[in-house]
Amino acid sequence: MLESYKKHVKERAESNIPPLPLDADQTSELVELLKKDHDESTFLLDLFKERIPAGVDQAAYVKAAFLADITEQIKLTVFKVSGEINTDDLSPAPDAWSRPDIPLHALAMFKMPRTGLDDPIGTIEKLKEKGNPIVFVGDVVGTGSSRKSATNSVLWHMGDEIPYIPNKKEGGFCFGGKIAPIFYNTLEDSGAFPIEMDVSKMMTGQEVILEPYNGKVLDANTNEVISEFELKTDVILDEVRANGRIPLIIGRQLTDKSREALDLETSDVFRRPVSKDKSDAGFTLAQKMVGKACGVEGIRPGTYCEPRMGT
Repeated sequence: MLESYKKHVKERAESNIPPLPLDADQTSELVELLKKDHDESTFLLDLFKERIPAGVDQAAYVKAAFLADITEQIKLTVFKVSGEINTDDLSPAPDAWSRPDIPLHALAMFKMPRTGLDDPIGTIEKLKEKGNPIVFVGDVVGTGSSRKSATNSVLWHMGDEIPYIPNKKEGGFCFGGKIAPIFYNTLEDSGAFPIEMDVSKMMTGQEVILEPYNGKVLDANTNEVISEFELKTDVILDEVRANGRIPLIIGRQLTDKSREALDLETSDVFRRPVSKDKSDAGFTLAQKMVGKACGVEGIRPGTYCEPRMGT
């Protein structure tokens, strides 16, 4: 297919016109090539992005199906630290002076000796050679003081570059048997994907497949299900797509206010927080005050809410 397409490109260039868009058969073959470690992977990806027609074309259907399969499965390489990991392990107090310099401060992560953890940063760099994103895994993660610098250190080693923003990263993955609430929240704010689950069958260097919509993690080599989970809230899927909880909240509120001003119904594009509270008891004064700010009667403990802002 590739050789035939290149010949076609050359023939069309002689008439000074671009090649025809890829048809469904060509797109199917392109998808199969993309699944392999091909010498021309950059060229193939460019074809996938730029040369497939949009809309109701059959080629677009093939492209969409492939993208959906990728949305559904994410291949990761495990970096696991056993036992309890507190924020002082990730952002040591003696190195507090370097916290504003994220790349420098991140070098101090796990500087304190820990059984079974030799050369942690070197190990992470070695694991990256497998070509997958790294997932930070721990039995208990992020206990102790609420330090944003702890999240910054983890993401510096395992997150994604932020376009046009130097020396800071976002995204990344974190699995924990238990993830401390504040650490969980700071990961959310950074666009990371924190998930609580049983991590006993995971080990450093293992390649796993995350199925976020099915609530499963599989061993990439054996296809065995090694852990199952339930997301704390489906909203985190939108938070990851928006590169953080704050961008999502801002974007969602702007959308809601714009549609309200245009007399349109609330958008169904977003996943909305759903209260699991079924109590018919009354509200305390504090719960009523928060509820009034959010446009509802009251807010129960543990319920997600967003105050309506007037400016």
